[in-house]
Amino acid sequence: MRSFHSYALACIAIVSACLFAGCDTRRDESGRIDAPWHRGDLVDGLLPHWLEAAPTESGFMRTSFDRSWKANAEQPGYLTEHARLVYSLIIGYEVTKDKRYLDAATRGADFMLARFHDPIHGGFFHRVSADGKVLYAGKNTYGHAFALLALSNMARVTGDERYRKAALLTWNEINLWLRDGKGAFFGELPRDFSQAGTSAAGSSRSQNPLMHMFEALLALHDATHDPVALKGAKSLGDFVVYRLMRGTNDNGAYIPEWYDHEWSPLATKEKGGYTDLGHQFEWCHLLLEAESRGLSGVYAQSAERLLNFAVKMGYDEIDGGAYARLYPDGSIDKDKTWWQQTEAMRAFLMSATANGKSDTWRRYEQTLVFVQEQFIDKEYGGWYLKPKRVCARGGCTAEQIEPYHMTALHLAAMELAEKRK
Repeated sequence: MRSFHSYALACIAIVSACLFAGCDTRRDESGRIDAPWHRGDLVDGLLPHWLEAAPTESGFMRTSFDRSWKANAEQPGYLTEHARLVYSLIIGYEVTKDKRYLDAATRGADFMLARFHDPIHGGFFHRVSADGKVLYAGKNTYGHAFALLALSNMARVTGDERYRKAALLTWNEINLWLRDGKGAFFGELPRDFSQAGTSAAGSSRSQNPLMHMFEALLALHDATHDPVALKGAKSLGDFVVYRLMRGTNDNGAYIPEWYDHEWSPLATKEKGGYTDLGHQFEWCHLLLEAESRGLSGVYAQSAERLLNFAVKMGYDEIDGGAYARLYPDGSIDKDKTWWQQTEAMRAFLMSATANGKSDTWRRYEQTLVFVQEQFIDKEYGGWYLKPKRVCARGGCTAEQIEPYHMTALHLAAMELAEKRK
């Protein structure tokens, strides 16, 4: 008894000494990122299927498959999906060092530069066929954001000067021709970028292309360290934080999805107004990433306010997972699709590693389990569009989901885990 009493007193003395000395007595959080699962899903369960199915000898990317990986007869040939696959495959090479990923990504990037890029007016066509024929010549800002993301990551991973120059040229063309004169971008313009005689000036606007352009500019900075990239990212980040973001009375904030041509949010559900809950999570981690690169000091606070709102209005505390939309009338679409879960997990990881909040770690872990149980296709590989219990009732199409969102999540998780070692 005396021995136990002495041991207890010693423990109390140690704890007291730590408290007075300012020691952090919280348990070690370093192991809470399941890096082995993230790596395994990326390099075993996801990307090998895309490496086998998507690339062609010409570099054109097949993007449309049924659940069993049978390619659909008509391949859409959109710039967005093509560029997302180039991005995913070059990350596959970065993680695995398997040269097959590098070869496929290189062919895809070169096809994009040769066939999607407009040799007359600049910029990238919205859609081409497998033989390179232009199917739709409009210049779509959302697609350009992913072209910039793909080329930036090609430059960063390979060190190839061709891709560095192509990425910087792409941003120059975007910045020169797609700006709307209000601090942001048009959603789409004709092939020659003309505004006269089009409805572009009076059409609605979306924050979505801005968000992905912001992401791509951070990638451009990582690849080139050119100050023009951070300057562009700051201009977009400031526009969103100071003009589009709306505060709430409980230290939350949100960014509506759709706006009129003056960037005032659409006011009702009937007019197309809503707040995309997944995008609140996505902006959260992007702003935190921007802060880590030395951008505005308000970005971290803005990120936490967005996360507060997203959790309150868009997170399922019982089953885990992020909901789809919040409408101006307060109603919530509680649908859950794959990409919202990846963005929620990424936001939880970024916030938790920055602030160490136990509730944020718990939500990452809860959503991870939800994804593992409901989104991973253990029969064919890849991910389900919606939870498999919903798909089993016929509530989603039996198609493979291109891997951009999952690839970005897994890479971020592995990088954060490495930094915490």
